[in-house]
Amino acid sequence: MRPLSILLIGLAMSTDAFAAAVGKGAAMQRPGFGLALRTGALFGLVEGSTPVLGWLLGTAAARYVTAWDHWIAFGLLLLLGLHMIWHGIRPDSAESAPRRHGFWSMLGLALGTSIDAMAVGVSLAFLDVPIAVVALVIGLCTMVMVTLGILLGRMFGALVGQRAELAGGIVMIAIGVAILHGHLGGAA
Repeated sequence: MRPLSILLIGLAMSTDAFAAAVGKGAAMQRPGFGLALRTGALFGLVEGSTPVLGWLLGTAAARYVTAWDHWIAFGLLLLLGLHMIWHGIRPDSAESAPRRHGFWSMLGLALGTSIDAMAVGVSLAFLDVPIAVVALVIGLCTMVMVTLGILLGRMFGALVGQRAELAGGIVMIAIGVAILHGHLGGAA
C-alpha cells in the first residue's frame, strides 16, 4: 500500500471524529489548546487502536463486525446526541457551574466514532498491509483533526451561546444517521 493511500485512509477515518469534536467543542465552556490536545490524543488513541483490533479479529469475525458496526456506531452516537440535546434544552439555573465533559463521555464518543475503523481493520487483514503504520497514521490524523475540531467548535460555541450543546447533540445524531444510511444504502 502506498503512503498516499495510507494517508487518505487516515484522513477518511478521522472525518466523523472531527465533526463530533466540533460539536463537543461548541458545547464546552471555552476549551483551551491543552484540553483540545488531550481530547485529540484520546480520540487518536482509540481511533488508532480499533483498526488493529479489527485486523486481529481477521477473517473469522469479519462478517459479524461488518454486519453490526453501523448499528453499534448509530446506537452510541444516538444516545450521546440525545444526552447532549437533553442538557442543551433543560433549564439551567443562573448559578449552576458549567457542565464538564469528562473522560468517560469523551471515551464513549471516541468509541462511537471509531467503530468503522474496526471494520476497516478487518478488511486490511486480507491485504498485505503494515497494520502498525496504518494504525499510527489513522491515530495521528484523528488526533490532529479532533484537536482542530474542538478549537473550531470553541469559536462556534461563542457565537451560539448556551444552547451549543443542543447543536452538538444534533450533530452527533446526524453523524450516526449518516453512518447508518451509508451502510444500509450501500447494502441495498
